[in-house]
Amino acid sequence: MDPTIAAIAAQKAVRDAMIATQKSANPELAKAFSQASSAVSGITAYDLEAPAKLLYPVLTPLRNETPRVSGKGGIQANWRAITGVNTSGVALGVGGGNRGGVISTSTQDYTAAYRTIGLEDYATFEADFAAEGFDDIKALTVEGLLRSVMIGEEKMILGGNNSLALGVTPTPALATSTTGGTLAAGTWSVVCVALTLDGFSTASVSGGVLGAVARTNADGSVDNYGGGSAQKSTNATQVTTGATSTISATVASVKGAFAYAWFWSTTVGSEVLGAISTINSVVISAAATGTQLSSALSGDNSRNPLAFDGLLSMCSQSLNSYFASQATGTAGIGTPLTSDSAGGIVEIDVALKSFWDNYRLTPDTIWVNSQEALNISKKIVAGSSTAAQRFVFNSEQGMVAGGIMVRSYLNRFSMDGAAEIPVRIHPNIPPGTILFTTKRLPYPLSNVANVLQVRARRDYYQIEWPMRSRKYEYGVYSDQVLQNYFPPAFGVITNIANG
Repeated sequence: MDPTIAAIAAQKAVRDAMIATQKSANPELAKAFSQASSAVSGITAYDLEAPAKLLYPVLTPLRNETPRVSGKGGIQANWRAITGVNTSGVALGVGGGNRGGVISTSTQDYTAAYRTIGLEDYATFEADFAAEGFDDIKALTVEGLLRSVMIGEEKMILGGNNSLALGVTPTPALATSTTGGTLAAGTWSVVCVALTLDGFSTASVSGGVLGAVARTNADGSVDNYGGGSAQKSTNATQVTTGATSTISATVASVKGAFAYAWFWSTTVGSEVLGAISTINSVVISAAATGTQLSSALSGDNSRNPLAFDGLLSMCSQSLNSYFASQATGTAGIGTPLTSDSAGGIVEIDVALKSFWDNYRLTPDTIWVNSQEALNISKKIVAGSSTAAQRFVFNSEQGMVAGGIMVRSYLNRFSMDGAAEIPVRIHPNIPPGTILFTTKRLPYPLSNVANVLQVRARRDYYQIEWPMRSRKYEYGVYSDQVLQNYFPPAFGVITNIANG
């Protein structure tokens, strides 16, 4: 054979052997340009839609509906009000030639200190480079900040607590049963901690309850505030027998608290977080599953001096707002809303009657949690066979839908006749709480354009900070306070059990 041909054949044999080895090691090569099995391998385009999808809720109904006005300097908003005329009830009758009796007028001064709210975020140079051609990472950073501030502002308008200290949580009252649980025989110690809305929203059995918070900020400074927990109660003890016991625990309801954290153990001082309830009682049926000890909490940390007072806090103070707390009832079950057997709810009617009897006004919105929305609907529809109800059916094929929702409540205590009040679900109201709000006062020439308003020395503003590293740093802030010109136009029912 020609030596040249022989050399070429030998080279081909070596090449074929190498290709065979590579194919066995990487089967994709054996398929030439067949579709790869992975979206990020082979000669494959990456079908990525731009821009990024923003799949998170921004639910801020109170913020959206509350008017915003500009402040005029100073450190607080100040106003005065005339709250009553002829408060002593001087009679009108006047004798011949005489002058009339002198009336008394009541006045009150109000203040609301401004607070700065805001958050910060950043985007690194590398994140900016990597997003090129897909999305504007710096714009997304600021947009996310603004929305985060609005979400936080909604929570503060609802439940910010600057001034109402919950104090010491009452000592639990305990009772035991020998059935229904898995508690071993022994002496159990129980501690309770009352929680504000902020305290409830951040608390969990696995994550614990916030006490005193020291937050390190973007510039290295530290802000200190209360995480929304009252001072823990004195422990109470209960002896159990057998191996299937339960303990029923109750505390006196705390005005301004919207939940309660429960700690228990057989070792005094080492009680472990085991439950968080939105009523003032709990049934303890097993060993606590959390990790936080009651000893980790000290003092009253219910106030946040960096926040302004929100509606729930205002209604829980002595500002003549309507406030009612459901009775304790049976431990772990509590007292739910009560049907009046005529298409209404007893507790809501009591509140509406109080608004009329005391201040001649009617609220215009009832805010509830999803739990109360469901319970109100059930109780009104199933009130009785004589309840005033009307059902309109569409006889067309496929037009019958299941489910009933109460969208409004008829207020029977109004000078203009029955007034319809919308019932709306709020994303941040805790289970067991109902809030009444009012947008308009029925008083002529009251000089109050907005019953409730946000007064801002400076509304939302963005800061792009000078660079101190290879990242873009941003802050979104607002300097504001919530002004409530007439707290009696608002009200709360709390400690409502599910059912």
